[in-house]
Amino acid sequence: MVVGIPTEITPNETRVAVIPATVKELVKKGFIVNVQSGAGGGSFILDDEYIDSGANIVATATELYNSSDLVLKVNPPEMNVQDGKHEVDLMKMGSAFVSFIQTTKDLDEVKRLQEKQITAFSMHLVPRTTLAQKMDALSSQSNIAGYKAVLIGASHIAKYMPLLMTAAGTIKPSKTLVIGAGVAGLQAIATAKRLGAQVSAFDVRPVVKEQVESLGAKFVEVVSDSDDGVGEGGYAKETSHEYKQKQAELLKGHIGNSDLVITTALIPGRPAPKIITKGMVDGMKGGTAIMDLASENGGNCEYTEPGKVINHNGITIDGSFNIPGTMSIHASQVYAKNISALVMYLCPDGELKLDMDDEIVSGSLFTHNGEITDERTKNALGDVA
Repeated sequence: MVVGIPTEITPNETRVAVIPATVKELVKKGFIVNVQSGAGGGSFILDDEYIDSGANIVATATELYNSSDLVLKVNPPEMNVQDGKHEVDLMKMGSAFVSFIQTTKDLDEVKRLQEKQITAFSMHLVPRTTLAQKMDALSSQSNIAGYKAVLIGASHIAKYMPLLMTAAGTIKPSKTLVIGAGVAGLQAIATAKRLGAQVSAFDVRPVVKEQVESLGAKFVEVVSDSDDGVGEGGYAKETSHEYKQKQAELLKGHIGNSDLVITTALIPGRPAPKIITKGMVDGMKGGTAIMDLASENGGNCEYTEPGKVINHNGITIDGSFNIPGTMSIHASQVYAKNISALVMYLCPDGELKLDMDDEIVSGSLFTHNGEITDERTKNALGDVA
């Protein structure tokens, strides 16, 4: 079975789906590994390092896709503006594909894969279970995003982060508010605490309070008689109108007193909830900042411009995409390990084996033999139609 790793064509993408260490794992399992020339450049991996690990270097994307039974990518397939060809059009009919595709959002790509009868898996759909922990790329990339968001945010604000005792007087620590205490949020809390900030955190799931407080942060809690925001698998879910009103009232004061706000709130398969209103931002002081890690799904702040860093009345609102890509060496390292673990699971004997009763296989698969197999994806396509 030939595994192909193309060069990512998404602008500013620095990550790659395999590293030399995982190439060795694949080759040992019996796979033939083809890597497009320059694919590892953004992560400072040379073609010669791939060759030394047992891979073959292929010159062009066309040659790579045409020869691959299984394609491993970071980003969804897309149109190559340089040659006018879509990556799906280059794939072999009936081949297999794995990437970080959001199947309820990247609907055109889903339909193309379906029409080409590609057996396609999404790293977004890998179930968050103990057995699938090694394959959980969402967590590995979110961990990096939470860490780097604090460092970038600290450079945006016009203050020190820690308490300082100087000859010129005492400097109070900056106040950081983290919205969403998932993997990214918890790492952001830990990093901000290491930098000496006063940290508070909000989440719609009361169950995370203990985790937040164990990191030394204060938990900002909406008093509620129900688990309004607790969804399946530990994810957050859409909350009621009454809860949202209480949440807005509570957060307005905390945001207005914060120097740095980091938002990480996402609901699987849905646009990011607008938690920070324009009025809340207008209540912030100049020299403060918002790092919106939900920007790729529209953002948690009403002022966020996805993919851009803007200044609104002296407040920096950072909606940059692909924060993990700013730490490409480690981002590629952990993503490649996640991908390798999934491939080994899907291909236990060096060939693709689909056990549809297996929750990891059926959970991460979204199209096979021209059929959409994932219900959320099917519903999203139906809504568009």
